Amino acid sequence: MFEFDQYLGFLAFLSILTIGFWLMIFLLTFVIPYWLGGSIIELIKEKRAAKKAKLEE
Repeated sequence: MFEFDQYLGFLAFLSILTIGFWLMIFLLTFVIPYWLGGSIIELIKEKRAAKKAKLEE
């Protein structure tokens, strides 16, 4: 059915596919929301600081 090198190639393909799948899940569920949340918090801090500086003038 399969020769040994074809079997190794198939296993390598499945490994790469599985790693890519779990990397995509990790990025979509943790990294991107963390990045967006941090960006929004920094934007809010900058707006508050600008408003505070304007009031102190």
